[in-house]
Amino acid sequence: MEDQPNPVVRQSSARVVVETVLRAGPISRAELSRTTGFSKQTISDVIRDLEKDGWVREQGQVQGAVGRKAVTYEICPDAAFAAGIDLGGTKVHLALADLAGNVVAEVAEPTDLRGGLNVIEQIARLTGDLVRQAGVSRHRIRGGAMASPGFVDPRSGGITIAPNVPGLDVINVPAALKQRLGFDVIIENDVNLAAVGEQWKGHHRSVSTFAFIAVGTGIGMGLVADGRVIRGARGGAGEIAYLPVGGDPFDSRNHVFGTLETAAGSAAIVQRYIGRGGRPGVTVRDIFDRLETDEAARTTIDEVARVIATAIVAIHSVVDPELIILGGSIGARTELKMAIEQHLSRCMTDPVRLEISSLGSRATLVGAIGTALTHMHRSLFGIGPPKEEISSLAGLVSYRDVAE
Repeated sequence: MEDQPNPVVRQSSARVVVETVLRAGPISRAELSRTTGFSKQTISDVIRDLEKDGWVREQGQVQGAVGRKAVTYEICPDAAFAAGIDLGGTKVHLALADLAGNVVAEVAEPTDLRGGLNVIEQIARLTGDLVRQAGVSRHRIRGGAMASPGFVDPRSGGITIAPNVPGLDVINVPAALKQRLGFDVIIENDVNLAAVGEQWKGHHRSVSTFAFIAVGTGIGMGLVADGRVIRGARGGAGEIAYLPVGGDPFDSRNHVFGTLETAAGSAAIVQRYIGRGGRPGVTVRDIFDRLETDEAARTTIDEVARVIATAIVAIHSVVDPELIILGGSIGARTELKMAIEQHLSRCMTDPVRLEISSLGSRATLVGAIGTALTHMHRSLFGIGPPKEEISSLAGLVSYRDVAE
């Protein structure tokens, strides 16, 4: 390949070199030349620039030809950092990851119930806690991603409906976050990011088309088709709470939270249990704990499993996913998964495979970190994949969870 002085070509060359070092490093200049197809002179020029700017560093030496040793290079992990934010109705969870994907700090606390700008201020304060915990300068955080409940407009990046965090749908959240944090923050639906987390660091990374169904207080779905997250024209793809399953979609009582969620969310489970003769004042966890001794509990979970199985059949007929991943505080229950599988075996000739999320309650945070890293890599190193190919660059780095 001929050397090209064009700055656009040089920027593109730098991106390719950085991706290669992330994937294969530590790596020598000769190996970089063979892997990328760039000339040795181009590699030398790019490495010199990256090393001068602090993005790569010498790692060691390997034995080369004719007894000579070659210097190897690796990414400087602390050259830049990305922030992942998991904002929920009850808890906000933040993590800071370095350029190589290592989580260096994290913090969590109950979400400010006042919502709106108070939550923005809370996130800014917690980001300061991360900076102090990691011992880094705030200006080295070069990008972030935040998971939000509700609808996120894929065109503007703003939150249009946020039922569990009041006030976010009436302010410009991306602008408010940038003003307080000093860096751009991509906002994505929380279940979409849970799917991204599974796509990046789950046990089924080779599966290109799957659905992540979260069942807890509410019900939502993140859909990955042919390796890409599907968002829809207005960010409403995957809002399966509104599927006409489990009740009458024309009943106005189902319009706020959705027909499926009204039939199978946490409040619905408790109501079903009481309606079956169970004692009031119990939680969903209590109902699961009583499965072996309480007929009302068994009937309740069986009914809920049947409703969710019906929804899965509808999803499968439209999308044909290879896998359904179950998550959320209720969806992750093995008892529910087994009950759903029993119902699917009765209504599908070849039932779709179900698995419980391997990342548990951290799936959304992991997805936020991966998305933030992808955005940071693109912004730092030039030409990159479109936004729809979320986490494709992040898939190159070696994620390490500080909680492990």
